[in-house]
Amino acid sequence: MDIDARRKSDPEHWKLASAIRVLAMDAVEAANSGHPGMPMGMADVATVLFRNHLKFDASAPHWFDRDRFVLSAGHGSMLIYSLLHLTGYQQMTIEQIRNFRQLGAITAGHPEYGHVEGVETTTGPLGQGIATAVGMAMAEEAMRAEFGPELCDHRTWVIAGDGCLMEGISQEAIGLAGVQKLGRLIVLWDNNDITIDGRVSLSDKTDQRARFEASGWRVLSCDGHDAAEIDRALSEAAVDDGRPVLVDCKTIIGFGAPTKSDSAKAHGSPLGAEEIAATRKAFGWDAPAFEIPQDIAATWKEIGARGAENRNAWEARVNALSTDSREEFTRRIENKPNAQLAENISALKSKTSAEKPKLATRKASENTLAVLNPDMPENFGGSADLTGSNNTKTPDMGIFSAENRLGRYIHYGIREHGMAAAMNGIWLHGGFRAYGGTFMTFTDYARGAIRLSALMGLPVVYVMTHDSIGLGEDGPTHQPVEHLAICRATPNLLMLRPCDQVETAEAWEIALTETNRPSVMALSRQGLPTLRNTHLDENLSAKGAYVLRDATGGKPEVVLMATGSEVEIAVNARDTLEAAGTPTRVVSVPSMELFRAQPAAYRQDVLPAGTVRIAIEAAVRQPWDWLLLGERGREEKSDFIGMKGFGASAPAPELYKEFGITVEAVVERAKALL
Repeated sequence: MDIDARRKSDPEHWKLASAIRVLAMDAVEAANSGHPGMPMGMADVATVLFRNHLKFDASAPHWFDRDRFVLSAGHGSMLIYSLLHLTGYQQMTIEQIRNFRQLGAITAGHPEYGHVEGVETTTGPLGQGIATAVGMAMAEEAMRAEFGPELCDHRTWVIAGDGCLMEGISQEAIGLAGVQKLGRLIVLWDNNDITIDGRVSLSDKTDQRARFEASGWRVLSCDGHDAAEIDRALSEAAVDDGRPVLVDCKTIIGFGAPTKSDSAKAHGSPLGAEEIAATRKAFGWDAPAFEIPQDIAATWKEIGARGAENRNAWEARVNALSTDSREEFTRRIENKPNAQLAENISALKSKTSAEKPKLATRKASENTLAVLNPDMPENFGGSADLTGSNNTKTPDMGIFSAENRLGRYIHYGIREHGMAAAMNGIWLHGGFRAYGGTFMTFTDYARGAIRLSALMGLPVVYVMTHDSIGLGEDGPTHQPVEHLAICRATPNLLMLRPCDQVETAEAWEIALTETNRPSVMALSRQGLPTLRNTHLDENLSAKGAYVLRDATGGKPEVVLMATGSEVEIAVNARDTLEAAGTPTRVVSVPSMELFRAQPAAYRQDVLPAGTVRIAIEAAVRQPWDWLLLGERGREEKSDFIGMKGFGASAPAPELYKEFGITVEAVVERAKALL
């Protein structure tokens, strides 16, 4: 069917979809940058979705029981910006559309969560959107099971492109969604057969429909430019039969552009004034750039308002709850910290200081979670097939599955990247605080989603065990040496490396009260002694660094700084130096980020000038230099005891000796610097 025939077959739909297309063309042209082809190709699908199927209210972007709409193909950002503007989201003015991709505008090149109401997640890197949506769909199932369909009853819709489905994370995501039977997750595949380089066939021949079916999905299809066909497919997809749904929407990229449609020329570049003029003519669109005719604008605003009645009824049901139930439900969906947390942490710390156990901090983490999880129903845990190694599951949680939606522990399988993205989705949905575990070295595999956690400011918790050469015989492939530095270098990411069960409990308290950044918790495989022997209610780890053992008889001549498993080495070296008459202080540094945020006077008090400073960590030196050089950038007498390259395969004690991370090495270096 040619364009003229499509215009005549459903004139009202054609006008509504054309509004999306012209806004996308005009904004990309004005910016001289962007991707017009995808919004033009998916305008028909998006129009039918928002007009007939999506549950939302443009006047209440944060309404909890709205459907979630995720634009996984984030390069086509003008699709969602056009929809938000047309349906009446207050933030998305025509001026924001005019300033697409410009400094200070909310209309960034790729949609950014927290910058734009109506954007459910940041979807720059392809594949992140579909993987994050899996977490949203799991959270919806869990909240509906816990609070009932009267309070939680919605779907998660995703628009994904060929690029999203090529990325490896997509397989992790669809495999997880299939086994979890997320029947309210619906992916609309923009099957336009074009990437930046050209036809998809240049680089891929995957039968995507068969791939999804093999992963337990239901697969439907439609002509992505036929409104009736699209409506039929979306109506069928909305029937939950216990399988997630892929709708194969066959589309033409840059639909309507006379010489550039169905080609890479429409993908990532402005169409140009001449092509836009010809496209407008083909559309029968006479309005100037950035102007929407009044009748079309009014119809779109009606679409944006049609969910108000549903929202009002939901609010009435929430208000009808008892005071306690309403307050708890509200706390949960707003992801507010749990009031019981501090009391439980303090009790565990007191018990630990009295009993002084020697145990791995991964086990200390499990002990902490065992105390917290029964009183924190919002904790939603999991592991990437390393439950027994990460110690992330506690007896009270139950397994989240298609058969038990009240379970709070997810077996993510060997899917570190998919797990991290799903954790983002769980938090974004609301109702749960997600944490998940793997080995510290596999932060490499989860890196893309961890970075987005930090970029979006999502307080998810990454439980990363086996955090050093101390894991031993698994060898250098599993021994992280650069990973602490990478995490510390990532903006808005909190790195926590506790030295014993007391600090581990404090680390969990910090992580579970964070409101705008994720935490990475680096935990040991090997047993460590309790070094905090005197109980304090105060969370000393929250200062980032503090004096664990002070010099006797006045000002220290040597300051030993360490984290995690190496704090024990620092304490033992300090005892040796003190016995030899050298006043020595030990500073535990569980979090450089938190220490950097302290007042200068506190930092200078903990690390006084004019001393020998030695940092000890079974990792690379790089992140320690700012502490070794001193507050004013002045060279201190300092050195670093740690790793200069990769590890090796051997028992942990032998590795520490082999790489010179020992009490003797610390003492010898301190004496040399003195």
